[in-house]
Amino acid sequence: MSLESIEVIHGDSPNASIIWLHGLGADGHDFEGLIPQLQLPAELSIRFIFPHAPFRPITLNNGYEMRGWYDIYSLEIGSEQDEAGIRQSAAELEALIEQEIQRGIDPGRIILAGFSQGGAIALHTGLRYPRKLAGILALSTYIPLGDTLADEISPAGREIAVFMAHGRQDDILSFEIAQLSRERLSPLNPNIEWHEYDMAHSLCMEELIHIRQWLLTRLES
Repeated sequence: MSLESIEVIHGDSPNASIIWLHGLGADGHDFEGLIPQLQLPAELSIRFIFPHAPFRPITLNNGYEMRGWYDIYSLEIGSEQDEAGIRQSAAELEALIEQEIQRGIDPGRIILAGFSQGGAIALHTGLRYPRKLAGILALSTYIPLGDTLADEISPAGREIAVFMAHGRQDDILSFEIAQLSRERLSPLNPNIEWHEYDMAHSLCMEELIHIRQWLLTRLES
């Protein structure tokens, strides 16, 4: 079953795609308003895709149903993870990637982006995907199922450009968990651009400036 998504076209005749995954409890509209803030040049033609995660019970929230890419049992480092849910969402993201390729977008011009839980799925999927994508934008997030990464990372995943950013005052996903994810990935992939900011579990203007520059580097040709 394909994910319901919002699509926004920047420019004319898109020749690049950015698939942007929201965080737990949000929906595809969450980052839709970010596009004008990025102030991308008009000649850079991009299809933005903002999928909605399905509703599911979230254990951490006493089983309350909300949009989520997988269940969360705890936010403590080393806690049990919903492997089945993570891999299911990764498969659905791969289907979106394949959809864009079928629409004529070169894999090297597809970026996976995500915030928090959405960023975790972007990292999990992009690092294992067999074809080299343009990059992974991982915001206020971590690497899920990190113990399997070294065995499952693809040759393309070892080369993909990764932008990782986190707030030093993040009280939802600790700064430490982001640092540990970076340390886990660094020996496997040298192309990590790391940013940290004085903010909580959110985005800030300085971060948007850095995201814009990173996107231009990845997609301008």
